[in-house]
Amino acid sequence: MTVRMHLKIKTTMAPTDLFESSSFPICHRPLISRMWCIFLFMAFFLPSSFASSAGAQEFASYPPLPRGFSSIKVFDNKGRYVGRILPEKRYWVSIDQINPFLEKAVLAIEDCRFYEHSGIDIRGIARAVVKDVTKGKIVEGGSTITQQLIKNKYLSARKTFDRKIQEVSLALEYEKKYTKKQILEMYFNEIYYGNGAWGIAQASLLYFDKTPADLTEAECALLAGVPKAPNRYNPFCEASVVGKRRNLVLKRMAELNMITAGKKRRLAAVPITVFKRGEAPYYVTHIKNQLIERYGKEIVDRGGLEVTTAMNIDLQRQAERFLREGIKKLSPDLQGALFCMDPNTGDVLAAVGGVDFAKSAYDRAYVARRQPGSAIKPFIYAAALEKGYTASSILNDRPATYSRGGRDSWTPRNYEGTTQGELTVRQALAHSNNVIAVKLLDAIGVPYFVNFAGRQGLALRAQNDLSLALGTEEVTLASLVQAYTPLTNGGLRAEARTITHVYDRYYRTWTENPPVVVTPVLFPATAYVVTSMLKDVLNYGTAKTLKRFSGERPSAGKTGTTDNYQDAWFIGYTPQLITGIWAGYDKPKPGGKGFTGGAVCAPIWERFMRSALSGKPVVDFPKPESVVSVSVDPMTGFLATPDCPEQREEFYLPGTQPVDYCPMHGGESILPLTPVETLPMEQENAE
Repeated sequence: MTVRMHLKIKTTMAPTDLFESSSFPICHRPLISRMWCIFLFMAFFLPSSFASSAGAQEFASYPPLPRGFSSIKVFDNKGRYVGRILPEKRYWVSIDQINPFLEKAVLAIEDCRFYEHSGIDIRGIARAVVKDVTKGKIVEGGSTITQQLIKNKYLSARKTFDRKIQEVSLALEYEKKYTKKQILEMYFNEIYYGNGAWGIAQASLLYFDKTPADLTEAECALLAGVPKAPNRYNPFCEASVVGKRRNLVLKRMAELNMITAGKKRRLAAVPITVFKRGEAPYYVTHIKNQLIERYGKEIVDRGGLEVTTAMNIDLQRQAERFLREGIKKLSPDLQGALFCMDPNTGDVLAAVGGVDFAKSAYDRAYVARRQPGSAIKPFIYAAALEKGYTASSILNDRPATYSRGGRDSWTPRNYEGTTQGELTVRQALAHSNNVIAVKLLDAIGVPYFVNFAGRQGLALRAQNDLSLALGTEEVTLASLVQAYTPLTNGGLRAEARTITHVYDRYYRTWTENPPVVVTPVLFPATAYVVTSMLKDVLNYGTAKTLKRFSGERPSAGKTGTTDNYQDAWFIGYTPQLITGIWAGYDKPKPGGKGFTGGAVCAPIWERFMRSALSGKPVVDFPKPESVVSVSVDPMTGFLATPDCPEQREEFYLPGTQPVDYCPMHGGESILPLTPVETLPMEQENAE
């Protein structure tokens, strides 16, 4: 039917009567006249300017939705639903693959005269003009479904008369080029349904995890009400608001005799239920990246997988909450990350890449590389132990100057420039002494340390020379936490695992992903001795605020702070869990004096670990048989005599324990030295 035919329909008020109606302010009547002239001109004269192109047109903008398509579902290690990985592509759905009830519902609420007009509805325009002039501004557009399609596909959302004219012009052209069914099909595939869902395929999947053909009538009524205001009426919004909008759709359908009054009541009584919104967005995004790495990028759009992860959703929720609360109370712009593993299996139980995924999806746990500061030091001390140093070895922290070639030199300093004189290796690590860490690295050699760190999983570059002792090589939080696992479990590097099983719903097949624990990278004795030293970090060192926690549960860890206060770290562990925390700004800048791992990250770590370990037995780190334990005088590092004023039990790798009694208190040699162990891989690489 042409526009001219449409204009023959009788109205209760002639246009001239409308212009002169006393219900409009006099000042607005010229405006009404001009608008009517514009639309009448569009209705009568524009159609003749468009060439008719009858017949079917190629109009699908996206590939067709595969039949039986389903999303990738993600579950935690107890089989609890976590979230979905939705396709990135947009798919096109033909009109015969959409529940017909949705078409009726949309026509009822949006354009009940769709099959009668030719792109513009004069009655609708008149009604809109009345409201616009009454309000003194544009509040209703009187748009048909064809016009809405044009606006979404080609035009801006600004409500201006110029845009409206463009909209009408294109709508008239579309009505000549395409059939009504084709226009409806385009509408359903182009309209916005909120939360990033464009088109009915994405909307059906997002809100109900269904294809458009499988939607129920209640779900159709719900979706039909969304396009009016997607951010207000989409199914994830407040249920009372969404329900009121759905009921209005049903009311209009009943008024138009599309449904009976009884059916309206039945559908209005159906509870609003949507597919559960996902959790753990940083973790799920990492799962998505792993699936792409394993199966190719097309796996996301293929769908059909059920992925069981190593995540514990309870720990993940706690991690997100404690990180967010701990970081935001310091600064609204500050960022952070948390990474928790089972050190015995490598299972990643929780991973949080930032404080608010909605504001920033950048993953600071897996992707961001930052300087670890002193959090790197335990590896230097572990390497030194395997080179013959001991926890009771005494060094002086008097600053030393190192040549960097030519006239360049470097003199490392301690935190705030302090010096403590002679310290045991144990004390130096507990207090995070910079000068002694550099001296140890200088003594064992940078190439040796780089190779040693590589076995732990840290890829460091030798060209960073002695500054490596202060954590100048950037690392990710995930890689640093993983590198600590040998210290936790007796020398085995546990490979991080996030996916445990994958079920393919299309082929009904399972793929297992068992834990992987690589070749031992530390002597069990080395791991135990370093852990005993790191216990002191919590007892009296840079994380002494955790002393009470350490007294309740045997635990060890290390703080890290870059020298300009840009990055703060704490990596801590018990025999059951290892957790790392990082805090800093995305655009690196100093956090100010006091922005340290002990002050910023350790409190977050404690809150999380207390909750995560609640209900678990209290256990200590098992002592390997190879560890030698003797009583020493900590002031001298020699075996203690009855006259020594202070004594403590110290732990050693076999062959490195002292053999002389404290000379300051009448001691003498009593034991011969035994050879130091070597790792199998070192024996192979020797000479």
